[in-house]
Amino acid sequence: MPTIQANSITIEYDTFGDSASPPILLIMGFSGQMILWDEEFCEKLADRGLYVIRFDNRDAGLSSKIEGAGDYDFNKLMDAILQGYKVQVPYTLDDMADDAIGLMDSLNIKKAHVLGTSMGGMIAQVMAIQYPDRLLSLISMSSTTGNPEITAGISEENDFQPVTPMAVPHDREANIEYMVQGMRELAGQGFEFEEDHLRGVAQVSYDRCFYPQGAERQLLAIMVSGNRRPLLEKLTVPALVIHGDADVLVPVEGGVDTAYAIPGAKLLIIEGMGHDLPRGAWPRIIDAITEIAKSADA
Repeated sequence: MPTIQANSITIEYDTFGDSASPPILLIMGFSGQMILWDEEFCEKLADRGLYVIRFDNRDAGLSSKIEGAGDYDFNKLMDAILQGYKVQVPYTLDDMADDAIGLMDSLNIKKAHVLGTSMGGMIAQVMAIQYPDRLLSLISMSSTTGNPEITAGISEENDFQPVTPMAVPHDREANIEYMVQGMRELAGQGFEFEEDHLRGVAQVSYDRCFYPQGAERQLLAIMVSGNRRPLLEKLTVPALVIHGDADVLVPVEGGVDTAYAIPGAKLLIIEGMGHDLPRGAWPRIIDAITEIAKSADA
């Protein structure tokens, strides 16, 4: 896969479709590599007339690792953030949004549809806020606005408890089992859980890049991102919000809040979908993406 220099880092990326078609930039979520955007999913979007670009965020996959961020104590920073203190973190979601814009610049893309999932949805929202003239449309999936009234209730409403990134097993086989189990817990009951396929994804992910230090820094960026809702209310970019009603990590209220915040945003709630992208939900998701892309391009 090709790499490019953008925003002072190296970004690994991949493309599908005709570069003359309207571009759509796919931004993966927390600690995820671009390969979590399934190739078949990307090809189906390309078949709908879109030029699909997926990439590794900083500190994930084969893009740059931000190891020169200086010394910091992850646990102390997390404690301070949770107590409401303002802290200095290695980088922010604004920096990650700048990475995505830098990638567009390097690829000579003036405007793109931007689809982000989970943390990627947060980054896409920041892009729309900071660079509204660079987005053809905003598609926020399985994400939220940072509104504390929404996010504060996550741990109280379900039993799912994400662990500290560095606490994940380092042994290959143990890590793969951990990842498969985590994906099972995040998946909704409304769609088939493709264990063999997802186990393969976990294996490739581990072999391609196992780097939990990056997950810590990404989590810190999320934790200090603040409430985007007041700024989202000022957007004029066409927007689509997609969320599963069985999401145990980011509750569906986060998606509803996002859609209500953005003027004119369309909301697609998928029954039985969790914090994942199950194959059975692809047709509805791809149809909705295609519809907003065509309306925004018109």
